[in-house]
Amino acid sequence: MTARQTVMLLMVVVVLSLPGLIHCFQPLFSFDGNSTTHRDITQRAVLRKTAEVCRDIAASEGRDFSLTIDDSLSADMVQRACSSTGTFTSLLSSVLFRTAIANMYFSNAKVDVVYALSEEHHFDDETFQGGRDVITAGVSAVKASVKLENFVAGRWTLGRVCHTLQDFYSHSNWVELGNKAPYSTLIRPDQPLENLAGPSTPTCRNCTGGNCADNLLPDLLQQGLLTSGYFNIFSSAKPAGKCSHGGSFDKTSKRDPVGGISKDDVGSSHGSLHHKAADLAVNATMELLEDIRVAVGDENFLRLMGLSQSSVLCFVIDTTGSMSDDIAEAKRVSFEIIDSKRGTQQEPSAYILVPFNDPGFGPLIMTTDADVFKDSINMLSANGGGDVPELCLSGLQLALTAAPPSSEIFIFTDAPAKDAHLKSTITALIESTKSVVTFMLTDVLASRRRRRSAQGGISRAMSQSDAQLYRDLARASGGQAIEVTKSDLSVATSVIEDSSASAVVTVFQVVRNPGIPDNFTFTVDGSLRNMTAYITGASSLTFSLTSPTGVSQSSSQSSGPLASLTTAGNLRRLSLDTDNQTGSWQISVNSNSPYSVKVTGQSSVNFIYNLVEAHEGAHGDFSLKEGRPLSGGNASLLVSVTGSDTVKVTEVTLFDSSGPTEVNGSLQSMGSGNFLVTFSGVPPGDFVVRLKGEDSSSTSRSAPSSFQRQASTQIKTSSISVTSQANNTNVEPGSTVSVPFTVTTSTNGVVNDSATGTFTVRANNDRSYASTSPSTVTIATGGGGAANGTVTLTVPSTAASGTDVTLTIEAENAADTDVNYAVLRFSVAAKVTDVTRPVCQEVSTSTSCPSSSSLCASSQWEFIANLTDGINGTGIESITVRQGNGTLNTSTVAGAEGENITVATYSASCCSQNVELAVVDKVGNVGTCVGQARESTTSAPVTTAALNTTSTGGPTLSISRCLWISVAVSLLWK
Repeated sequence: MTARQTVMLLMVVVVLSLPGLIHCFQPLFSFDGNSTTHRDITQRAVLRKTAEVCRDIAASEGRDFSLTIDDSLSADMVQRACSSTGTFTSLLSSVLFRTAIANMYFSNAKVDVVYALSEEHHFDDETFQGGRDVITAGVSAVKASVKLENFVAGRWTLGRVCHTLQDFYSHSNWVELGNKAPYSTLIRPDQPLENLAGPSTPTCRNCTGGNCADNLLPDLLQQGLLTSGYFNIFSSAKPAGKCSHGGSFDKTSKRDPVGGISKDDVGSSHGSLHHKAADLAVNATMELLEDIRVAVGDENFLRLMGLSQSSVLCFVIDTTGSMSDDIAEAKRVSFEIIDSKRGTQQEPSAYILVPFNDPGFGPLIMTTDADVFKDSINMLSANGGGDVPELCLSGLQLALTAAPPSSEIFIFTDAPAKDAHLKSTITALIESTKSVVTFMLTDVLASRRRRRSAQGGISRAMSQSDAQLYRDLARASGGQAIEVTKSDLSVATSVIEDSSASAVVTVFQVVRNPGIPDNFTFTVDGSLRNMTAYITGASSLTFSLTSPTGVSQSSSQSSGPLASLTTAGNLRRLSLDTDNQTGSWQISVNSNSPYSVKVTGQSSVNFIYNLVEAHEGAHGDFSLKEGRPLSGGNASLLVSVTGSDTVKVTEVTLFDSSGPTEVNGSLQSMGSGNFLVTFSGVPPGDFVVRLKGEDSSSTSRSAPSSFQRQASTQIKTSSISVTSQANNTNVEPGSTVSVPFTVTTSTNGVVNDSATGTFTVRANNDRSYASTSPSTVTIATGGGGAANGTVTLTVPSTAASGTDVTLTIEAENAADTDVNYAVLRFSVAAKVTDVTRPVCQEVSTSTSCPSSSSLCASSQWEFIANLTDGINGTGIESITVRQGNGTLNTSTVAGAEGENITVATYSASCCSQNVELAVVDKVGNVGTCVGQARESTTSAPVTTAALNTTSTGGPTLSISRCLWISVAVSLLWK
């Protein structure tokens, strides 16, 4: 790390520790109870725009859409209304939708941490061009990510862009100028920024007695000039006569003209306009979302928003010589799921396949087309192998970073991992993505010694110690390590079919290692159905199941009064009969060998959670915490309950699934089913989040029904802290990015300033891009308890714009007993050079429409327009009909200056006399061409020049036409 990087990193650390630093709409929470936050603004805009898209789709399909679109929408309401059938189903889960929205508002809030001192990211200091450049680059990156179906990366970038756009309305005087609509030029980079106050133009006068209501100069308002406040926490310097942002930590606000114009919250200098600014920020965010929607199409837009009624189907498959039977079974079960769910609400939202062997792994195949997935898995064949270990974890790493958060990933292998050194990286990604990983392990040896084959070579069968790596990863994710013979694999894959159902929730899960006989209770509530219990363990394991009414069934009964039992290898699967048997159930397990118990069901009632960390001070708030919480310290979670407006959360605990330790959290309701949960003094260990409460939704019971849910992913504590910031998360092809990081150690959750020690450093990225990093860092005596280092990541010049890269930086202590990590996400984004939208020019129309609407069905009208992206543009990629029920055909011709011209010919019944065409170029710039037929006012024919064309749809065109009716054509830029 250079001296300058060290200074900058320390400056950021100092800045972030200052109270009251945040100078924008509050990121996540409004502690005054009356202010609107970035989280509120983003969520309101996403819900409203998503609902609008679903409404338009329903109208095009002739379905009713009765949802009222306003700021009272919830994710559950939108999810139900957007269901493909348009009908209500109690098993509709909004977990994936809520998770995607959370990704966006957490990324939004992170701007105040990563870009705290960047004026262009907040539209401070009159940096309007710089702020718009941030938006332009970000929107381009979002569209590129969606084009490659990298929706997770697209959401993270979109959240950051929204923060900058939203800050414009609280930091500038746009609201004070009387504007009622968003400043659309901010998302239209080909339009000039006009009426900006010049560098020497005074904009403010002193506030009087702390009252800043009239501190903007009258001349500024009369001329309609745009300005924004200056902000600096280190210096009071600002240009003469300029407005400040305001607030106790803005030093510029102490210099004439004193005060500020911020509308960040109701207590700000211009706090009386806070809600107007927030409402404009919502509308501006919706306008931005609409631009993205038109560029990427409705289907991909809904996927970007995370609106999915089902999870992905994700397989990671060993393709070496002995895996023929396993591959055949993976084909069978995946095809069965695809064929049984195609066209239903439970059809997987995407399909992911990652093959691996040795020496290779991948390529990753991700598609929404079930037939493409079928073809891909059909092409897999088992061959080769050489030495026994395979690159299993490398394949899993690809899947973890490509799949949406909270996915379920299934790995098929019969060999140990050659890349076991990736274990901590995989664990970090599991914790970061909250994905569940289940291993289908065939032919694991009962003994710890690997046997030799008849030919004297090493058998591929893995030993118990080999399998333990997979068991550890499964446990960390809340998945299972299912060990079966190849002949029994078809029985075990029922687990995959179970997980592909809609709205699957985990009710209870526990691991005992070492094993010990124990009794476990779990609560069944009225919303649960199709419940299944999985017990894995040695063949000697026995168990009994007891219902709330006292009826029991033992493990010797394959079919009894409470469940039907199937056994395959180390797995016992119980299909429970819980009809009319709500209440407390019990499973008693008798085993001295390691075992696990997992109980799942289907229910719309579930929850999501995220670790957050506090920023202290008068305007303190929270942001997403990456990495593990510190041992012995405090931890905070943002918990969101889904699927019911009648749920009352009574308890959130950190529960050690392998032992008796439990830490109870302190709950603070943040409204709309959101809770801030604080845990004090979390001890060392591995924990899962367990939630309990009451649901009064059932009208058949006088008393509320008790319920419980449990998160799958473990939360591990660590005494090490790894912090890292990237100056820019959008990186150009061919560039190298430097990522500084800092390692510290803590005692009882507090950084130990006098600590010393050496730590092993590992930096891995999922794209195998070239990178450098120190192998170790050392906290030296007198170093303040911190060690610094730098990771460099080089993006190949051939990398496609829209590619996502996940970088994991880990630090492990000298004893190899403790590790923590930082996860950074980058998007490859080519420099924006084309900001010009396609141009539309009317050519002609033909055929007049009758004035009587009763006769319209018997007549047709035709509209022809020339569309071009210019000589220096990237070219038109798509033309779609946004409004109108006619037929569109396109053809291409060469223009006078050599540019490609797309001729759009639209014909429709005279009953539909309006057309709107969305024209998108190859980098996502959007233009809209609008035509309208009306009655003829003259019968004089008008002829256009004839052009020779090659048609791409419809008949060959001759563009010599008679103009019998006039067509009003306008170019609307959205």
